[in-house]
Amino acid sequence: MFLEAGLLTRRSVRKFDPDKKISDADMADVLKIAMYAPSGCNKQSWRFVVVDDAKRKEELMQNHPHIAFLREAAAGIVVCGDTNSQCDEGFWVLDCATATQNLLLALHGKGLGGCWCAVYPYVDRMAAFQRVLNLPDNIKPLAIVVAGYPAQIPPQPQNRYSPDKVHHNQW
Repeated sequence: MFLEAGLLTRRSVRKFDPDKKISDADMADVLKIAMYAPSGCNKQSWRFVVVDDAKRKEELMQNHPHIAFLREAAAGIVVCGDTNSQCDEGFWVLDCATATQNLLLALHGKGLGGCWCAVYPYVDRMAAFQRVLNLPDNIKPLAIVVAGYPAQIPPQPQNRYSPDKVHHNQW
């Protein structure tokens, strides 16, 4: 029941109501849930930059080929990793990926929509986001989650569970 009512109905949303903003309380709630994700050695190396300024959103759109829909969305949440806080080399990527999934589920739970758009591992995108957002050298952008109130909900996918992709005890 829980899966059908929640997790299985989450979809990537790319059409947003430009007139609806995310309240500060709702943004704090979804970021809190993102920060409850597991992380290597519990270092919690994730950091977040909430971008809701129209000019800054435009700058990000100029530096990412797949986020034009950020213009209509309430915000872009840039999920970053602090390389000074990671458990071991490269763990910031894992930490930020789990936080991003939690963030997407939290948005869905609030009746909001979101879409995960990769920044990492594209070196040019990472450098542009670091420049536009004035990120210190140790803060690396993993993704931007475009977020807002859905103007359109994509159709539900067919059943994605595939037993032939599961192996027990060995390949």
